[in-house]
Amino acid sequence: MGETAAATVTRQASRSPRRHVYFAHIRFADLDPLNHVNNVQMLTYLEDARISLFGEGTRAGFPFGGIVIARNEIDYLHPISLRPEPVRVETRVTEVKNASFRLEYEILDDDRVYARAASVAVGFDTETQSARRLTAEEREFLGGYLEDGHRRS
Repeated sequence: MGETAAATVTRQASRSPRRHVYFAHIRFADLDPLNHVNNVQMLTYLEDARISLFGEGTRAGFPFGGIVIARNEIDYLHPISLRPEPVRVETRVTEVKNASFRLEYEILDDDRVYARAASVAVGFDTETQSARRLTAEEREFLGGYLEDGHRRS
């Protein structure tokens, strides 16, 4: 992790699934001409949070193989302006399949949700340049973030 970001893993009270929490610091370079965080930069915050989540898995003994993002969707709810305090990117797993999984995110602070987003990630074999099945270890790690009422197939 860089100097401008930190990540923690939290367990929500009275719920077994965890949300991964990543703190994204707003940099002057993130702003567009209207002095709001550029929409493309918001996707970079999601990418940073995802990389942090996968790193958490590796540190916990669940190394991730190749992963590619097959789909991103995002709803921009409010602009983010330059500010000294970071925004949180909370990530949760909402579906785990044999070769893919779905992540959902919120970019927020204590007062407001700035964006809601989702990604579909697919296991990827870098040697054959094709999709692969997720390993049992990857599925087990992701299962710890799987929200109640969501699927594991």
